[in-house]
Amino acid sequence: MEKVDNQLEKKELRKSLLKTRHSMSVAEWKQKSDRICTHLLTSPLFNQAKTILAYFSFRQEPDLSLLFTDTSHRWGFPRCVGQSLFWHIWTHKDSVITGSYGITEPQPDAPIVAPDQVDLILIPCVACDYQGYRLGYGGGYYDRMLSSPEWANKPTIGIVFEFAYLPKLPVEPWDKRLQGVCTEFGLNPLQIIKF
Repeated sequence: MEKVDNQLEKKELRKSLLKTRHSMSVAEWKQKSDRICTHLLTSPLFNQAKTILAYFSFRQEPDLSLLFTDTSHRWGFPRCVGQSLFWHIWTHKDSVITGSYGITEPQPDAPIVAPDQVDLILIPCVACDYQGYRLGYGGGYYDRMLSSPEWANKPTIGIVFEFAYLPKLPVEPWDKRLQGVCTEFGLNPLQIIKF
């Protein structure tokens, strides 16, 4: 019964938080997104990373595009293929396509990023809690990825607006904790993150 309750609670919470996110004005969304980028740019964790996996903003997720022109980092972005995420190198000069679910993705023939090359993963979230658990869109893509041995120990930072940074989320056994959460108010490391 608890599993059903958790799923229902997650569904309702997701719906409510997405509604709040969509109600933000473009100016507020941009301002808060820019603050998140500033916090990341001043973070030693971010600056030490050579290859960073990120995402293209979708449905008013925090927009990290200010970061993507920084050529001191190599950027990887996901493509949804079946039940998995495939990561590709992308620079701000490369073209993109609209992939699964209407999400912007790199071209399928862009070079693949191998897990052993990755130093940091910036993860989009509907919400995060103070323990580092995230609420996604319900597809399980990131939980499946972070459960596999080659990805399990990679530093992860959840990216959310402050209104979606909550004391506690309903948690399932397969949910993976993130090592940090960044909002417009700052970067909160939740575990010791090592490179």
